[in-house]
Amino acid sequence: MSGAAMRAALARGAPVISVKDVTVRFGGIVALDGVSFDILDGEVLGLIGPNGAGKTTLFNCLSRLYTPTEGEITLDGQSILGLPSHRIAGLGIGRTFQNVAAFANLSVRDNIRVGAHSASSGDMVTDAFRLGRARREAAEIDRVTNELIGWLQLGEVADQPVAGLPFGWQKRVELARALATKPKLLLLDEPAGGLNHDEVTDLGRLIRRIRDDRGVTVLLVEHHMSLVMSVSDRVVVMNFGKKIAEGVPADVQKNPDVIAAYLGGAS
Repeated sequence: MSGAAMRAALARGAPVISVKDVTVRFGGIVALDGVSFDILDGEVLGLIGPNGAGKTTLFNCLSRLYTPTEGEITLDGQSILGLPSHRIAGLGIGRTFQNVAAFANLSVRDNIRVGAHSASSGDMVTDAFRLGRARREAAEIDRVTNELIGWLQLGEVADQPVAGLPFGWQKRVELARALATKPKLLLLDEPAGGLNHDEVTDLGRLIRRIRDDRGVTVLLVEHHMSLVMSVSDRVVVMNFGKKIAEGVPADVQKNPDVIAAYLGGAS
């Protein structure tokens, strides 16, 4: 699809997330400086930039670990900035981290169950007495867990502790846990870090499957440029806390400001 056709197709989608003039200051340091962009329903949006560009700070704003100094972030048109971080998964935003944040001593299955449990609505009384709703939700957690174990081909390690698995498998477990929250938007924070060439290739296919087969919109922060450019519908580029480019991958790769940000020198 040409760049013009891709832009026209994406223009028809509604924003899942809108980031509007977001600024974050840490004392005298401006980590984000008036950043604005939309993440459209059903797209894979790549977010790239050199180290220190502000990508992780923006991720932490989206997952409510940070509160912007200025600006607004809306999910389906409603502000999320007044909500605590523990409410974000319930709104439909899932996340992975640069460093694997799985429960190392729990099994793969139990890690995924933790994610599925966050999408349930049980309470202490209902769960303690195993009332009807608690039984139904327990069955749904088991269903979601087993489905993801199969979908991500984790069956052979499902009952092993995560700590004993190779790093690539641990990353897949963390992804499964995020998907178990049933997100409408999945935030992937450098998922290719520490993976070998074949694992990165598999990850690219998997990101597309998450969007195509599961209907999940994806925001991808990644330093692996070939991965970003191969899987992203659009790319947003940041440098020193500011957005310097936005567009389809082919256009972004030719942008002189982007080339200067990565290679140095004047644009």
